[in-house]
Amino acid sequence: MTEAPDGEPRVPLRDQVHDELQARISDGRLRPGDRIFEQELAIEFGISRVPVREAIRMLQSAGMVEVRPRRRGVFVRSLDRQQLEELFDVREALEALAARLAAERSDSADVDRLGELATRAREALDSSDTDAMSEANTEFHDKLVAVSRNELLASMLEPLHGRLAALFRLNLEPERVCTEHAELYAAIAAGDAERASEIARKHVRASRAMVLERMVH
Repeated sequence: MTEAPDGEPRVPLRDQVHDELQARISDGRLRPGDRIFEQELAIEFGISRVPVREAIRMLQSAGMVEVRPRRRGVFVRSLDRQQLEELFDVREALEALAARLAAERSDSADVDRLGELATRAREALDSSDTDAMSEANTEFHDKLVAVSRNELLASMLEPLHGRLAALFRLNLEPERVCTEHAELYAAIAAGDAERASEIARKHVRASRAMVLERMVH
């Protein structure tokens, strides 16, 4: 685990472990159904099992892992169709609100950054750099939520993004995503809260359709 630079508050071990495990689940290093072993993680991180156990409980509360008593272990949670539908219902409402607030509250620096990220994603798509495109699109979403300047909203969206991130890694519609991000940027830059909200809703609905269609095949 990393040490905080001098003068900066030290991040609790449980939070460091939580963030690392969440990243592994989001980027696919830990896949649905994979088992998580407390002891192995404690050895890997060079810490006791207590912060590992606390981190796992945080992930369980966020719905990213589950305890299976009969198999006596902790596993990365798989999502069925109903659970995905529920996640997207909530995500649609929250993303629309975030876009509306971003259009109302963003300043010129915020708008410039969103534009840079939308452009970076498009350039990466045009050069077939899928990793760079995915990174830019993720940063675009993160920046949009930050621009909403609503900490409660951000805290509600974070676990939703975490649970869906692995599904979005294999983006089958990169052209659509980049186009919708560009449209969303334009609406926020224009301060058009209503249009930004509607584009965000359309964006989430299209992503829902993509993910659910993949489940069928």
